[in-house]
Amino acid sequence: MVLIRTLLIAAFVAAGPPVVAEGPFGGAIGGPFDLMDQYGHARSEADPGGHPQLLFFGYANCEGICSHVLPAMGELTEALAADGLAVTPVLITIDPEHDTSETLARALPAFHRDFVGLTGDAAALAAARAAYQVEIETLFTDPAGRPVFAHGSFVYLLDASGTVLTLMPPVLGIDRMAEIVEGYLKASAAGG
Repeated sequence: MVLIRTLLIAAFVAAGPPVVAEGPFGGAIGGPFDLMDQYGHARSEADPGGHPQLLFFGYANCEGICSHVLPAMGELTEALAADGLAVTPVLITIDPEHDTSETLARALPAFHRDFVGLTGDAAALAAARAAYQVEIETLFTDPAGRPVFAHGSFVYLLDASGTVLTLMPPVLGIDRMAEIVEGYLKASAAGG
């Protein structure tokens, strides 16, 4: 089922602009959230620096998909910067018990110096997950006593105001994701 969903998403994303109003599995994607970044500042879906955003839901100590996606988001941010496009990589935690502002501030610079880590109370995080159609499930507890989660694996492209432009499965690779992001950002800048 996961492979089928990934292939459907890849086909959906490959279609390119227009802006996504509905997810490939139905329902609107995106919306407002009120969380706190790793420096203790309130953050919403809008980027205060005015940059488009690469948004991912995961957790900093994840040894599964996050260990691929977070570095890939850093690489994608650098690849886009080389082409003159500034984006902000953003992680919304699904594990607020372990991903505190302090632990996010220590972990995320390893992936990119501009990475923003967002956390909050259970209700605020649940609202953000619901808005982006992200489901989580605790699979088991590892030997260190930390939960291991199954969770969404898509990278969402948001404009600077927080509107979802598209979402991408990370299996596409850096070059293909860069092409997709550039296409959406150029179309958005041209008013399309």
